[in-house]
Amino acid sequence: MTSFPETPATGTAAGARADLLAAAAKGALGVGRFPGVDDDAHAASVLILFGRLDDEPSDADAVTVPADLDVLLQRRAATLSSHPGQVSFPGGRQEATDQDPAATALREAQEETGLDPAGVEILATLPEIPLAASNHLVTPVLGWWREPSRVVAVDHAETVQVFRVPVATLLDPATRFTSTLTRMGQTFRGPAFDVDGTIVWGFTAMVLDGIFEAAGWTRPWDHADERPITL
Repeated sequence: MTSFPETPATGTAAGARADLLAAAAKGALGVGRFPGVDDDAHAASVLILFGRLDDEPSDADAVTVPADLDVLLQRRAATLSSHPGQVSFPGGRQEATDQDPAATALREAQEETGLDPAGVEILATLPEIPLAASNHLVTPVLGWWREPSRVVAVDHAETVQVFRVPVATLLDPATRFTSTLTRMGQTFRGPAFDVDGTIVWGFTAMVLDGIFEAAGWTRPWDHADERPITL
């Protein structure tokens, strides 16, 4: 098993891992205020898995992170009742047999993407975040992919695409914009990413934005660039 030193090294995987540990130590992510959930909200977890790309480093300028640092994302099936067609982290609802939120995140990630949980190091369990749209209390679980394994959309009824995105691409100011979603006369704004036409927005984008900020990776970008989200 590959191991990494605990001392940060600028521009290396070890440095990125150390940045993530330092970000997790700060506690709650600065992801803004989420609407509350009901008393009967379901517990859920998502796996935020960072690692090193096998053969496709970012073609964006790697200013604050290594060019080969990536994060695992997936696209939900358009037929799902909750967040259909959106890009998300692997994850789902807690089951009675799960020992803790990390166990939920790993189990769901394995079921959805086929990854081998044995190759994942859990760095931290972050404070839960309410997700009113589906009435869940979601625990983000921060992971480091020590031994990457093959991933693929296992059940197309739930997930239609699994992909690893270079973090440097997400941090590129040209990739970033502010999403707007208008419902019932109210407009909601949040960070978003346009990765070659694939839009990452909502909960996933807000969590990524919070991690990037806490890790000290964020590059200045144009918050005034607002683009509507069409559901």
